[in-house]
Amino acid sequence: MFIVKRVSDNRLDIEMSGKLDSDGMKAALDDLIEKSEGIEHGRMLFDVIDYRLPSLDAIGIELSRLPSMFRWINRFERAAVLSDRQWLRVISEIEGVLIPGLEIKAFDRDDRFEAEAWLDVQ
Repeated sequence: MFIVKRVSDNRLDIEMSGKLDSDGMKAALDDLIEKSEGIEHGRMLFDVIDYRLPSLDAIGIELSRLPSMFRWINRFERAAVLSDRQWLRVISEIEGVLIPGLEIKAFDRDDRFEAEAWLDVQ
């Protein structure tokens, strides 16, 4: 499951759980691009409920769309990741170091209020 909600002019909330196959990945990426249209200096809140690695076909879809995903990610400045798994929080913050212009901070799922407050900091 991958649900994208546009909650304000500059924020997306994304809920992730389970495993994505190639069709699910296509739909997820299309939804992300569509719902982020017009966002500048954006914020994202990822709620990772039950993460499972995507299928190899899904990873192939994601890799094939890297150029458009780089353009998409440039719309955002901050992302908060909620997860109960420590390793996912660590990987998320490392990813933030690797993506220029995007600051990623990870939080335990119980710390949603703190994550939303961090996203709102200008």
